[in-house]
Amino acid sequence: MNILVFNAGSSSLKFSVFRAGHEDAEELFKGSYERFRDGKCEFRFRHGETDERGTASIAGIDQAVEAIPAVLERFGLTVLDAVGHRVVHGGARFSAAIVLDDAIVAEIDTLTPLAPLHNPANLGAIRLCRRLWPDVPQVAVFDTAFHATNPPFATTYAVPKEWRDAGLRRYGFHGTSHKYVAMRAAQEIGVPASDLQIVSVHLGNGASVCAVNRGKSMDSSMGMTPLEGLVMGTRSGDVDPGAFGFLGRRFGLSTQEIETALNNDSGLKGLTGSSDMRDLEDRAAKSDLDAQLAIEIFAYRARKYVGAYAAAMGGIDAVVFTGGIGENSPSMRRRICDGLEFMGLRLDHDRNQSVHLANRAAPQIQAYGSRVRVFVTETAEQLMIARETAAALTLPAPVNEEIPVAVSARHVHLSASAVETLFGPGYQLTPAKPLRQPGQWAAAERVALAGPKGRLERVAILGPVRPRTQIEVSRTDSFALGIDAPVRESGKLDGTPVVTIAGPAGNLVTDGLIIAARHIHTNPTDAARLGLEDGEYVDVRIGDADRGLTFARTLIRVGANSFTEMHIDTDEGNAAGIGVGDGEEGEILQEAATVRSHSAG
Repeated sequence: MNILVFNAGSSSLKFSVFRAGHEDAEELFKGSYERFRDGKCEFRFRHGETDERGTASIAGIDQAVEAIPAVLERFGLTVLDAVGHRVVHGGARFSAAIVLDDAIVAEIDTLTPLAPLHNPANLGAIRLCRRLWPDVPQVAVFDTAFHATNPPFATTYAVPKEWRDAGLRRYGFHGTSHKYVAMRAAQEIGVPASDLQIVSVHLGNGASVCAVNRGKSMDSSMGMTPLEGLVMGTRSGDVDPGAFGFLGRRFGLSTQEIETALNNDSGLKGLTGSSDMRDLEDRAAKSDLDAQLAIEIFAYRARKYVGAYAAAMGGIDAVVFTGGIGENSPSMRRRICDGLEFMGLRLDHDRNQSVHLANRAAPQIQAYGSRVRVFVTETAEQLMIARETAAALTLPAPVNEEIPVAVSARHVHLSASAVETLFGPGYQLTPAKPLRQPGQWAAAERVALAGPKGRLERVAILGPVRPRTQIEVSRTDSFALGIDAPVRESGKLDGTPVVTIAGPAGNLVTDGLIIAARHIHTNPTDAARLGLEDGEYVDVRIGDADRGLTFARTLIRVGANSFTEMHIDTDEGNAAGIGVGDGEEGEILQEAATVRSHSAG
């Protein structure tokens, strides 16, 4: 399908036409209007061998949007199957690309207070495009959507509950960019993103760092708005909130005046008078002290976030630089990476100086022997918007059907060597009760789990034995043990914490402690009937309309002989008012077709 993609800002408009499918997209045309002043603007159109630049009598974004149908007609691109729009802020409501209608546009409009500098421009383009192409489906793709997987401890501000209930929380931005570069790095490494820990560093006039933990965004330096985090072209990044009170008392400034200055007159511009890193690097080489300090602050803040996110994920496989500065400034990449040798990251300075990014290349610039890979690649936000637009329009609608829900209490899966350590040489577990998943059973034996805070007795053992020991507990259990257990898909055990398993013949100190991600087991026949695919996520409604719950981002796991059944832990069961053995059923929501997202791996 041919997809027209819009990236509308307050002072520029970028647009492209892609021939796109769910997995890939080919850019047929690329255009831009920018530097609006005195009723004119600069434009650039690229199509095949044509690269056309000039000045047009266009005064603003609205006029630029209205000029696009004639531009596309001139280049023979009048047949459009969809229009995809970048929308900066999707709030808590929009966790994936969504097909637009009047109600959705109105909902996006309610989020304007969260992104007053960005969402109005995005909405202006949406409204114009729906008028210009009324019969063409249009899709919104949100900068915040990739960060919907951030855990509450990363998104929650320590502020009064009334404020949090009003929407004050961290959301994160640049999501399409961070998602793309993480996928691109995983592709180059030859390992699924779900098996990697990547720090994505997007450096441009807007800048952010993202911890992509096993294919999912875990944290991002931007917060409730794109103002938090790194030093940017005109944005301050992290500032003590006490500054608002100080500036109000000292200069009599209003909240609006302070907010405007932090967004438009701060960052590199506030430090030096210029927001252009190229200008600052030239000035710094000529002994400009302000420029030198600004460069040092910029690099320090970015390096600090890279180190923090490596620690937050418990490891790091790759750092990926993107954005105008990340792609084009070897000296800034070096400043950020220098000092990170302690965690196994070393640059090859020659490779860093000779980066070539044609044809979506992603060259590696780490030194030989570096444990951490370092990539540079162009971001491709408009490509990602085209892909996600195609995906939103082509996903099959799932069938409304109730499926069994099993509440899984704490249990362990043991390896053969673990069984012998806990029960004695040559010991064989005793199957006591078959489970609904074919070939699986609960053993008669029990073990205990011990942590620094407490001990959990009579923990069930599920068989048969596995190649690697895995311990599954609830979040409440992890607090009882005093161990921070991560939410993981079964079998994804690298970098998991250690716990002591106590048996009648001995103790075993082992890693493999996780909170199992909620999931649905199913088989190929049922998956096809339900419109589900292995590795995707759906929403599931459990309980009645008054007191039921919707469990978002429930992982689909398709196995050849699996019994179709949803698994949740005891905390999730308690929240839904069901317990072990209650025989509750859940419904895969029809609307999941519009909020479903595929794993980055």
